Amino acid sequence: MDFTYTEEDIAFREEVRAFLREQLPADIAQKASRHQRLEKTDYIRWHKALTARGWGAPSWPKEYGGTGWTPLQKLIFEVESYRAGAPRLLPFGLTMIGPVLMKYASQAQKDHFLPRILNMEDWWCQGYSEPGAGSDLASLKTRAVREGDHYVVNGQKTWNTLGQHADWIFCLVRTDTESKPQEGISMLLIDMKTPGVTVRPIVTLDGGAEINEVWFDNVKVPVGNLVGEENRGWTYAKYLLGHERTNIAGLGHCNRELAMLKAHARESVGNDGRPLIEDVRLRDRIARIEMDIMALEMLLLRVATAAVGTDPSTQASILKIRGSEIQQALATLQMEVAGPQAWPYSPAWMHADAEESGPGPAFAPGNTAGYFDMRKTTIYGGSTEVQKNIIAKIVLG
Repeated sequence: MDFTYTEEDIAFREEVRAFLREQLPADIAQKASRHQRLEKTDYIRWHKALTARGWGAPSWPKEYGGTGWTPLQKLIFEVESYRAGAPRLLPFGLTMIGPVLMKYASQAQKDHFLPRILNMEDWWCQGYSEPGAGSDLASLKTRAVREGDHYVVNGQKTWNTLGQHADWIFCLVRTDTESKPQEGISMLLIDMKTPGVTVRPIVTLDGGAEINEVWFDNVKVPVGNLVGEENRGWTYAKYLLGHERTNIAGLGHCNRELAMLKAHARESVGNDGRPLIEDVRLRDRIARIEMDIMALEMLLLRVATAAVGTDPSTQASILKIRGSEIQQALATLQMEVAGPQAWPYSPAWMHADAEESGPGPAFAPGNTAGYFDMRKTTIYGGSTEVQKNIIAKIVLG
């Protein structure tokens, strides 16, 4: 592979940087730099600004309203967006259910849902994991029984990210209890406003409640909301997880956190009165993480430019493992740089203005929240242990 930036690539990067300088709201960028929470309106504001520019779906083909960008352009856009402090583009619609609909959905489903995802008219969430069926997803028990022209759904999903904001959920349900576990699963698209759907928050270590339980109590779902064929949901789920795990690698996020780590190390002072960045041992640890991020970028480019039809399962699992481990390492080192200043952490600060951040470095409370939040990265999207099993099975047989 040739990773040299062409004149066109450099010009594109400058175009992205100029757009970010002009269009990214300063209040959103400040929240990102302090690890403070983004509100629903923040995500929507940014997505609509991108859509107005024609950049609302960087990974989509032009036929569905996407950019048609090359893998390198998409990577440049992600890295520059994170560097500027832009929110992540919500993956649930754009990079998870969107590609599944393009490949497996009926034409009517494509015509209805894809434009609404592109224009942020619908906020999607994921209905995969259940109590007792997380990494072992094939053991899910949420049941969908067909009655005429609709399914009746009963069960529970958990670890549902941002479901409190969602309009729709793409949901794995069991439609056949007699077949092998993987062969009796279907995928349904469920309107979150349907009677019988209940969302309950789960408070996490950082004091937030961005994940939820979702309950289904005799929820009626039209048969027309079945994706593809009945009992073929496992195929669609695996296709979606490949996209999710690649996204979890979080190269843009890692680059932004690395830049923040260096800035914090220059700002913080050690016991000897010198900036921490002058400590050779700390610089060594930063350099090791930076090399890991560079290696992650190379692997991500290899996956992104792989030939059509190539099975991405192994590479996606490797990306997921390495990306999540690097994110945790960055968060841990940021906490060490913040030192005692990070100790008096208050979840309320996550919603405060900069002027209300309290004593000590303004970044310190956010580092604490980031550290807590990053503990989950090696679990969601398929735990590290499960990903290693996938790699071993595919590569070693």
